[in-house]
Amino acid sequence: MAKTPTPFRPLNINVLTVSDTRGLAEDTSGDALISMLQEAGHTLGERKIVKDDVYAMRAVVSNWIADDSAQVVLITGGTGFYSRDSTPEAIAPLLDKEVDGFGELFRHISYQEIGTSTVQSRALAGLANNTLIFCLPGSTGACRTAWNGIIKEQLDARHRPCNFVTLLLGPYQPPVHEV
Repeated sequence: MAKTPTPFRPLNINVLTVSDTRGLAEDTSGDALISMLQEAGHTLGERKIVKDDVYAMRAVVSNWIADDSAQVVLITGGTGFYSRDSTPEAIAPLLDKEVDGFGELFRHISYQEIGTSTVQSRALAGLANNTLIFCLPGSTGACRTAWNGIIKEQLDARHRPCNFVTLLLGPYQPPVHEV
């Protein structure tokens, strides 16, 4: 008996932009993430913009990870070394497990585009209450790099040998046809 191929399984993804200066009209990184996730077949749950404030970020993300409808959270901004950049400090304490390889791989891929400046990225990812969270730099280019180079495949159930979809949604159960 042939193995049933795994179909694409859409995820509900929330997008958070961390910025002291951007509103919706200027949020090109958030726009890019939304466009890419929708083009891939996923659904946008919620979108928010918050100031680069540890407690404001934690409040939004805590509500999202407590909500069973959000499977993934994409956060753009606040991962650098400027005095107000505090996304890793805000999000890391909320994580149950870190996806250590994400930041490493992001910097490796990013090196091809921006050279040694990639060492200033504190991009990270992890799981919190069965919600996958990615913290990305605020530049639109960096968001595209992360999505196209890592995230898109890891959020596609058809990607082998592994992806995060089964972890988030459970194993695929093909429909049972009665005779």
